[in-house]
Amino acid sequence: MIYISRFFFGILNQLRKFYLNSNFYDQKISKTNYEELKYKPSPHLLSSLIKYQKKKFNIEEFSLSDIWEKNNLSLKEYKNLHNFYWFFSLDLKSSKLTTQSIIANWIKNNGRYDDKSWDFDLTAKRIIAWLSCYNLTCEDSDQDYKKKFNRIIQKQSNHLINEIKNSKQVDDKLIGCASIILVGLCYKDEKNYLSFGSSLLKKISKLGLDNDGFPKSRNIGQLLFYLKYYILIREWFKESGTIVPEHIDETIYYLGQGYAFVEQGMCKNFLYNGNNNSNNSDFENYLKRFGYNFKNEQKELGGYIKLQNKKICLTMDIGSTPITKYSKDYQSGALSFEITSNGKKLISNCGYYKINKNQLNKLSKSSAVHNTLIIDDNSSCKFFYLKKYWLIKKGLKVTKKDLIFEKNYWKINALHDGYLKKYNSVHEREIEFLPDQMKFVGLDKIIKRTNHNYKFDIRFHVEPSVKLMKTQDNKTILIELKDEGWKFTCDNFHLAIDNGLYFGNKNSFTENQNFFISGISNFQTEEIKWEISKI
Repeated sequence: MIYISRFFFGILNQLRKFYLNSNFYDQKISKTNYEELKYKPSPHLLSSLIKYQKKKFNIEEFSLSDIWEKNNLSLKEYKNLHNFYWFFSLDLKSSKLTTQSIIANWIKNNGRYDDKSWDFDLTAKRIIAWLSCYNLTCEDSDQDYKKKFNRIIQKQSNHLINEIKNSKQVDDKLIGCASIILVGLCYKDEKNYLSFGSSLLKKISKLGLDNDGFPKSRNIGQLLFYLKYYILIREWFKESGTIVPEHIDETIYYLGQGYAFVEQGMCKNFLYNGNNNSNNSDFENYLKRFGYNFKNEQKELGGYIKLQNKKICLTMDIGSTPITKYSKDYQSGALSFEITSNGKKLISNCGYYKINKNQLNKLSKSSAVHNTLIIDDNSSCKFFYLKKYWLIKKGLKVTKKDLIFEKNYWKINALHDGYLKKYNSVHEREIEFLPDQMKFVGLDKIIKRTNHNYKFDIRFHVEPSVKLMKTQDNKTILIELKDEGWKFTCDNFHLAIDNGLYFGNKNSFTENQNFFISGISNFQTEEIKWEISKI
């Protein structure tokens, strides 16, 4: 049945390619009107999405004679060339005539659908770049060029409308939706583009966000991505003098609540579920400049708990796994936690290696790179490989969670069933914090449904700059956190230090250390108690 299914979908895919390259499809998406742009968006509205270079380049500094004839470009270089985001690095003194000749040349060579240069998100970004750089791409041009420019913008938009249902990634749908809305605003075309884009944006919110407005993927990076695009779309509506739909304001409110939850206070850069370290100071300035101010005092959101005072922040992943189609960046770190002390990570998960084709991507999805329990060197979730992504095959549910947050006492308690099917066991974790003693007390329970012995490890990772040392009695790990000293103790199980890899910075890795408790689970309920206290 699998082979038959693959054969069937293979035929459908070939038929679809034939259709997209046909004259019939070209005529279909070529139905455009010839109205000129009425709204010209400001390029600075995209500063939350694009890193503007301090040094601006003149268009004459580029080698233009063979710009579209290079055949040795990598896929990344090809996309960077054809999305035209490099236009945002041009200074305003650049020749409009030269810039427009580049676009005219692109239209001449790529004016008809091509599966590479008309890739969905590439096309959407190109539309946004061309319209947002109008002062270079279209201003002061002759009527013949303007006609070609307006026609190709709308033709590409028609293609996006036709293909957006076939786009597999919600992120790509959002970029495509943004470009369709921008075209509707620029040409004041309510019927063909604006109403379609606005309705689709509302569906995307329901499709990709949970009831609290947090991404169903539980990916914090995706939360920021959504927020940036929704704010950009809202600012386009405002600048063009068009009434902002209520659902956009509502979605921004909830996304802003999520953003405040993960960014306010010292607990920044949660290294859970696809997230990496990031500096959002530029985005913070962007929000202030446009009058956005988000606040959130919640202790739990999106499957995460965050408890903090002026000195300490404790976070934990207490969420169930997302469904398969939202799991491409999910990491199996159920009940893992992080501790920040005076702005410095004391206990840190290892982060995420996002390049899909690299084995480090799969490794960074494992429970072993999180501060949590591993049984028999197996993770709490199982993944399978499909179309370049490792997706959830067998997920888990957090079936119990409890939270206490008082001035002198914190407690988080949660339980997941990720090891139930294979090992007939569940993992329950309780972490208490005593602020007056600056001490964390942890209790991990392995609760068995059947009497079966197996090996377990509980790992505690630290950032590369943190130093570890084991005492001679083998019961204490000393932790040097810059100007702070901490100690980790566990009396009843083996304690050791190991080397590992840290993926906290995007698409890179470096060596780090972790210490771990290991043992054999011999009892129906195995209790592993440990403490982290300040020296």
